[in-house]
Amino acid sequence: MSVKWGIIGPGRIADAVAPDFAHVPGAELVAVASRSAERGAEFARRHGIERAHTGYRAILDDPDVDVLYVATPHPQHRAIALAAIEAGKALMVEKAFTVSSVATREIAAASRNRGVFVMEAMWTRFFPAVVRLRELVAEGAIGEVRSVQADLGVRNRTADDDRFFSPELGGGALFDLGVYVVSFAQMLLGSPGTVAASGALTPSGVDLEESILLGWPDGRSAALQVSLQCAMPGSARVIGTEGWIEVPPRFHHPDRIVVHRHGADPEELVLPATGRGYSHEIEEVTRRVAAGETESPVMPLADTVAVQDVMAAVADRVGMIPEEGPASL
Repeated sequence: MSVKWGIIGPGRIADAVAPDFAHVPGAELVAVASRSAERGAEFARRHGIERAHTGYRAILDDPDVDVLYVATPHPQHRAIALAAIEAGKALMVEKAFTVSSVATREIAAASRNRGVFVMEAMWTRFFPAVVRLRELVAEGAIGEVRSVQADLGVRNRTADDDRFFSPELGGGALFDLGVYVVSFAQMLLGSPGTVAASGALTPSGVDLEESILLGWPDGRSAALQVSLQCAMPGSARVIGTEGWIEVPPRFHHPDRIVVHRHGADPEELVLPATGRGYSHEIEEVTRRVAAGETESPVMPLADTVAVQDVMAAVADRVGMIPEEGPASL
């Protein structure tokens, strides 16, 4: 019996994700919802989807949809997620999960109270290369992990009509790129004790870049950089007492890792993803929902809350005030 999916928000990221449903046995993409009837119908035609709903409420009332993938801009996630949980729909919510710790905690609490599956769409954690990296760390292949380094930057020109530079649509380097580097560090080191950050803002208050230093009481650290105005390699390094693991560009969707052990030659492990790479997170949600589970142990809500707390601290340090979306759907 298949798990039937719907998409809310047929934008650029949904366009990239939709084809990967074909790579997941047991997952069936059956509906899409858009505020624009024309845009929803075109998306459905392009991806062979049965039904296109006009308005988000309509897909919540669709009895043939088990899981919703929320692909709208970040400030809209809270209202959509709470309404979907109330309707009993399982959720995969695009990152950044929300634009505040308060909203993230509210969704997590609603999920647990209602017993409805919710997971952040942090696709990086499900890539075969990252799965193997975590296994190697757990096996002690590089000793105790003491430091994480990661960067992610693209050179964008600001434009008034670009979502990346719109305060109302959750634009900025932190929510679009910072979530990757922070989540990567949190995955390996847990929640930090200290957060230091510096950055640059546009006149409208959108952040262009951040340099982030996370610290732990025992001396472990993470050095992270993101930018919307400077191209960066997009690589990551996990440094331990007995070696290090390099994740070549782009680390947030890698097809290989390189293991450096003291006294040994580097070992490159090539581990390609299926499809465009989104199939692995879709498979995780499909499997968990089919089993009646309410969280993913790979991307639990506690980790999403922890990442959001760090991003909230970074926003505070650089003087960015995120704009919340509507209070209700």
